[in-house]
Amino acid sequence: MDTGRTRTAALRVELHPRMIGHQLVFAAFLLTQVLDGILTYAGVSALGVGAEGNPLLAWLMNSYGELIALAGAKVVAAGCGVALYILAVDRLLAILTLVYIAAALVPWTIVLF
Repeated sequence: MDTGRTRTAALRVELHPRMIGHQLVFAAFLLTQVLDGILTYAGVSALGVGAEGNPLLAWLMNSYGELIALAGAKVVAAGCGVALYILAVDRLLAILTLVYIAAALVPWTIVLF
């Protein structure tokens, strides 16, 4: 006999604390990539390609345009981050995140603001 009530199955998913940290490190890496892309584009747009500290990226920007080169570089960096996430190399991903913050985000923030 149907009383009109529907029953839904409750799916409980418990994440191991290590898994939560694993995801947070990956999210921080991706956020850092996005912020680096935004700040780099703003810096290069305001100051010219000569302001870019990475000579390979500066060459790509001169050859293909700032937006195309920067988007390509960020896609490659994010792809490498995905590979490290899948391989669960959390320490390396965390170190790379800190390196990006120190070598890219902080300098661009100082220059732009």
